[in-house]
Amino acid sequence: MMHTQIPVNIFSEIGHLEGVIIHSPGPEVENMTPENAERALYSDILNLSVAGKEYEQFRGILQKTTRTFEVRELLAHILGFEEARKDLVRKICFNERAGFICEELLQMDNHALAKALIEGVLIRKNSLTNFLSKERFALRPLHNFFFTRDAAVSIYNNVLVGAMASPVRLRESLIMEAIFNHHPVLKTRTINPNPSPARDLKNSGIAIEGGDVLIARDDILICGIGSRTSTQGIDFLIDDLKQTGKTQHILVQELPLTPESFIHLDMVFTLLDKDICMIYDPIIMKMNKYQTVHICLEGGGVKFIREIKNLPEGLKKLGMDLQTVYCGGNDDQWIQEREQWHSGANFFATGPGRIIGYARNTHTLDALDKAGFAILNAQDILGGKVNPEDYARYVAAIEGSELPRGGGGARCMTMPVSRKPIS
Repeated sequence: MMHTQIPVNIFSEIGHLEGVIIHSPGPEVENMTPENAERALYSDILNLSVAGKEYEQFRGILQKTTRTFEVRELLAHILGFEEARKDLVRKICFNERAGFICEELLQMDNHALAKALIEGVLIRKNSLTNFLSKERFALRPLHNFFFTRDAAVSIYNNVLVGAMASPVRLRESLIMEAIFNHHPVLKTRTINPNPSPARDLKNSGIAIEGGDVLIARDDILICGIGSRTSTQGIDFLIDDLKQTGKTQHILVQELPLTPESFIHLDMVFTLLDKDICMIYDPIIMKMNKYQTVHICLEGGGVKFIREIKNLPEGLKKLGMDLQTVYCGGNDDQWIQEREQWHSGANFFATGPGRIIGYARNTHTLDALDKAGFAILNAQDILGGKVNPEDYARYVAAIEGSELPRGGGGARCMTMPVSRKPIS
């Protein structure tokens, strides 16, 4: 993994995948109780033994397709650099008011420290303050880190560090920033809305997470605003894009603040191929009270901002005429709601028309079958019973009884770093 350098190069959602960062869920997923699950952004506690087996399928499909990088290994590697180690640990301890364990962390070896920063550090009852504390952890576990999409997002040749809406996820973005700034294999420029730990993002209003940023084309971004990404977050991104002086289109979709299944745009809209997308119809096409806005940048400034009918219509006017496939099918809104809740619109493309999603969303898979996608069982692919290369378009359907309960799907669990250009 640590040999050939890979420059960040993401100019689409569907180009053939050349590298992706993932994080296999570990003990941090189960290091919670019903009492603190809500604080950890969960509505329930995952069964790691089941979720782990499902994730093995997902990881196996990716490994057959592309180069995969594990967060834990990348992190352990950069912690071998003294400057990176000290900077990251001190930022984390400052942000989480855990200065009392800073020196203890710095004395750990690389792998033990990487484990501690991800899985958490138990609080020692060696002072009155600690003894009376109701907390179990001096550093809380990163329960959400297997959703690697959100803490950093590749945009063209750069990486935007996530300005996380919830403080419990800030450490994820600090870790991802350190990896991209220091790992010798990953070549990029990082853009950070929060360059100083002392800066208060809440006062700035800036929040932006990777699930709300889709790269449609080298001149088109599609962004969501809602519970996890603010208008100020998109304005921050726009200010950075202005500096290129190039013509750039940003289509922005407003999302409902509730329920929690609408936390990111990729829960209601994903791109599957050059001419096809997956939509959750009630939000994307029917709920007109949620605005869709087209922003055009030109010559280093904003040329115009105007409301448009919906995302497919806006993309069509920019030369991307997409066939729409409906999450849950197009016959029954109750089924649509049920399957969207279980990440039925959240697909990840490893190449044009080659996508990964959950097998449980059967009506969504039926709609994809009618659209010309072969529905392939992930275990059959891994076992060699079927060869996905025999199909022009396919869905690798992974088991998903437990993973979706964490609140995300295949796109949520991937942070692509390079894709081949679309012809």
